[in-house]
Amino acid sequence: MAEVWEALEKGFPFSFINMAVLAFALAIIGERFVFIFTKYRVNSTEFMGQIRKLVQAGNIDRAIKLCEAAPLPLLQVIKSGLTQVNRGEDAVIASMEEKMADALPQLEKRIGALWTLANLATLIGLLGTIRGLIKSFKAVGVITDPAQKSSVLSEGIAEAMWNTFLGLFIAVICMFAHLILHGMAKKQKQEMEKATMRLENLLTMRQKG
Repeated sequence: MAEVWEALEKGFPFSFINMAVLAFALAIIGERFVFIFTKYRVNSTEFMGQIRKLVQAGNIDRAIKLCEAAPLPLLQVIKSGLTQVNRGEDAVIASMEEKMADALPQLEKRIGALWTLANLATLIGLLGTIRGLIKSFKAVGVITDPAQKSSVLSEGIAEAMWNTFLGLFIAVICMFAHLILHGMAKKQKQEMEKATMRLENLLTMRQKG
């Protein structure tokens, strides 16, 4: 902790600005992980297997009730299709697509902001680096006392290096989290698309007898 505080002090003020960026990024990362794990924790293969059995048995009402077991996006998308079974295939597809259009933005929400925060942290760190270098060059050109010049030069270089380190460190965290969250969101999107396709095929086969 002493080293961290020393780094923040030597990188002032841009180091504190970057810490605010880090806190904001961590809040987004935590919220997105909790959201995806709580709202999309469903075994789509097992769930669609149960739906298949009920639809093949002609028990559409029980299939709809199964979708009402939890307010999860995948279940709501399938429910929207099942409720339109009597209106034909086009109505089923349109209803599910409309429901997915509502669910997907919530799934991908704020994930893209992490990339922006990574770039912002890098630029803020760069500003701190330039400020430290300016201080160092000023010491070389203006101060005549060797001891004082060495001290100011050392402080300027320390400020530059700590700001560079902090900016890049935060950028790496944001990019790594973006990579993971984007992959998770993409996987959930594919699961929803597969589930809707399975339901479409299932209803088509049912209509053909």
